[in-house]
Amino acid sequence: TVMKQDPGHTFRSLTQCVSLILLCAALALAAESDDLAAYRQTIREKYPTVRQMSTEDLVEWLSDTNRVPPLLLDVREEIEYRVSHLKDAQWVRKDGRVRLVANALASQRPLVVYCSVGARSSEFAWKLQTAGHTNVFNLDGSIFQWANEGRPVFSGSNVVMRVHPYNRKWGRFLKKDLHAYAPAVK
Repeated sequence: TVMKQDPGHTFRSLTQCVSLILLCAALALAAESDDLAAYRQTIREKYPTVRQMSTEDLVEWLSDTNRVPPLLLDVREEIEYRVSHLKDAQWVRKDGRVRLVANALASQRPLVVYCSVGARSSEFAWKLQTAGHTNVFNLDGSIFQWANEGRPVFSGSNVVMRVHPYNRKWGRFLKKDLHAYAPAVK
């Protein structure tokens, strides 16, 4: 016998299937959306030799007058740095990094490197280590973690309450009220 298929049943099955796919995609995005801690763990796994410094430890170090302060290096794009940065941080130009590494190796001053969430800065810290600098740290969670905790960021010498979100994908790790409305980095 040949069974006739109900066209309404096929439509309902297809609709349920599409709904299930959309629900799974939404759950995956939600799980990924604001989980900076999970991404920080991924960075630590990718760069296991790079020493990660917590924002709390950096605050403690910077306030300790008995310790030589670290040189803070911002390795984000210039447009990101101009919106805001950590106090007294130096922006590192892409074409100036080699020169900076040579100067850092000569001075042996401790270095703390940061970017938006820690991926670019961990890579740069790893390159510094490879070049022989042993006193280098990545700021765990970088400027997004710092700002999300309510710590001050600066534009020049002025305290500001905004950070360049880099782009839509990475900006999800930054609290929405901290987003600067600046052009996206390409």
